[in-house]
Amino acid sequence: MASDVLSRGIRLLRDPHRNKSTAFTQAEREQLGLLGLVPEGVDTEETQLRRVLLQLGQKTTDLERYIYLSALQDNDETLYYKTLMSDPEHFMPLVYTPTVGEACQKYGHILRRPRGLYLSINRRGRVRELLRNWPEQDIRFAVVTDGERILGLGDLGVNGMGIPVGKLALYTACAGVPPQVTLPITLDVGTNNETLLADPLYLGLRQPRVRGKEYDAFLEEFVTAVQEVFPRCCIQFEDFANFHAVPLLARYRDRVCCYNDDIQGTAAVAVAGISAALRILGTGWKDQTFLFLGAGSAGTGIAELICLAMTRDGLALEEARQRCWLVDVNGLIESSRTDLADFQKPFAHAHAPLRGFLAAVEAIRPTGIIGVSTVPKLFDQPVIEAMARINERPIIFPYSNPTSRSECTAEEAYKWSQGRAIFASGSPFPPVQYGGKTFVPGQGNNVYIFPALGLAIYATQARRVTDELFLCAATSVAEQVTQANLDMGLIYPPQSDILNTSIQVATRVAELIFERGLAGVPRPADVGDFIQSKLYRPEYHSAV
Repeated sequence: MASDVLSRGIRLLRDPHRNKSTAFTQAEREQLGLLGLVPEGVDTEETQLRRVLLQLGQKTTDLERYIYLSALQDNDETLYYKTLMSDPEHFMPLVYTPTVGEACQKYGHILRRPRGLYLSINRRGRVRELLRNWPEQDIRFAVVTDGERILGLGDLGVNGMGIPVGKLALYTACAGVPPQVTLPITLDVGTNNETLLADPLYLGLRQPRVRGKEYDAFLEEFVTAVQEVFPRCCIQFEDFANFHAVPLLARYRDRVCCYNDDIQGTAAVAVAGISAALRILGTGWKDQTFLFLGAGSAGTGIAELICLAMTRDGLALEEARQRCWLVDVNGLIESSRTDLADFQKPFAHAHAPLRGFLAAVEAIRPTGIIGVSTVPKLFDQPVIEAMARINERPIIFPYSNPTSRSECTAEEAYKWSQGRAIFASGSPFPPVQYGGKTFVPGQGNNVYIFPALGLAIYATQARRVTDELFLCAATSVAEQVTQANLDMGLIYPPQSDILNTSIQVATRVAELIFERGLAGVPRPADVGDFIQSKLYRPEYHSAV
């Protein structure tokens, strides 16, 4: 009997969902076989948080802090989220970009405990069985990657698991989505990264990536199995290569509840930033022209949502598309080119061939440039100076992640534009002093979009995710930017208040889900109160 009680206490301490560590009360310790297994003192949650912050402060690098926080998540989930939600602006860069990029590169070297599901293509025909190995039965969100295009770092194979893990942590920390309904998944179809294949600590299949019909069949089995095992689950496709990302979204968006954050989430956060920038400019969507550096799924996804916003401002769709231009490694996307993918062709306008981004800026004369190239420093001084010559207030959005891949820094954009740039980047930059003024760079982080969208989908049990929902989310984010924010150059709401921002966005999106008949539950009398009732809060509950 005594050994049974002891094992019960040990099991409890090893369960991150129920573990309270040193915060178990004396009564809980007596009844649950915990006496002697924890120190005699009983901590408050605030004391536990102080200890975590002290220990984090003793780490010397962000990667060490990432590893510490990962271990905390494995040990005490409530304390982990209490830590993140105590200062989201500080902790988001540690659990996601930019630190997660380094963590993914070294994933097999820093692994403490596997997290999530690893679905190998060698297990074809058994995906349902593997999904049922997950202990939770009511999964509402599965963030899935095949690891081929991790941030701007390329093919990292199963090392890319850091991305689904990090994304789902932000679902909870930034929007209160309960962590138990989330599931990170990596599809292991091999890797073409020779460095990883030669690394004895690499954790995935040691073979080249599977392509073609075999890959498509595996994805079909996966999507079908998720619908069967977790019928209320929304699938978020993450960091797939362009030639897979666009077809996957097209294939499944009208069949199941799914979306691609790299395409649609990035588009929404860009539209939110532009919406706020237009308040500074005092102009409308139909007065803008945008030039993209990068013509992959992210660039075309942003362009498509911009066009939807422009149609709301009175332009016909074709007129709107004429105001979006893209440049890739081979130059301007224009109608004479024969090397274009289908998803690029709507933006292949009649124009003489052009090589080089600066030449495109001079010819197109855009009001804004958006970088999604993952190639650093291509928004160089001549480009920024040209934008500042063409526009009184040029829109400069280097969105590539992580920081090392950004097309320019905030300091460069402000300096080379004489402080006139309206700036936002994909990764964070510190405040910039220029001309006697302090500029606070905006971060066009998808965290303003996908957690709030997730909260709305979770609450309403939405059956589909449409582009209109993303435009609604973008509009709501922009509306929360104050004049004081704009005066200091900040075109997104402060990340320090991200939970309240997400709640307001989720409420707006949920209202639209109900209006469009996409919800799986009846509409409540007060949607705002309904959203509030669904929030996860990082608080311990009685264990007895």
